[in-house]
Amino acid sequence: MMLSPDQAADSDHPSSTHSDPESLGGADVKVLGSVSDLEPVEEADGDGKGGSRAALYPHPQQLSREEKRRRRRATAKYRSAHATRERIRVEAFNLAFAELRKLLPTLPPDKKLSKIEILRLAICYISYLNHVLDV
Repeated sequence: MMLSPDQAADSDHPSSTHSDPESLGGADVKVLGSVSDLEPVEEADGDGKGGSRAALYPHPQQLSREEKRRRRRATAKYRSAHATRERIRVEAFNLAFAELRKLLPTLPPDKKLSKIEILRLAICYISYLNHVLDV
């Protein structure tokens, strides 16, 4: 389905977007995402029916940087690596809170504190230590 430049510009307007393929003019219309992401690509055989992959998707050189990033992030390998990095980050974050918690005086000493309580107690303790040093 080829769009004129006017139609492509209008497709960016929220009121003109349709998520239902049948509302676009037939059941054989394929919804590929945002029409503005695709640039017109000449059909190879010229029979007007399309159907070839090259006619439906732009060449990788034609993709915007954002679209390339979006496609790369959609891969299972990327998601798995991202989840691993996030898990390591959260573990380091929790370890830092545990170390800070060990330095703070509380009664009872083994009292379980939330992260916000640890931060507030650390602020108060630092203020107290500054006061002691000033006297």
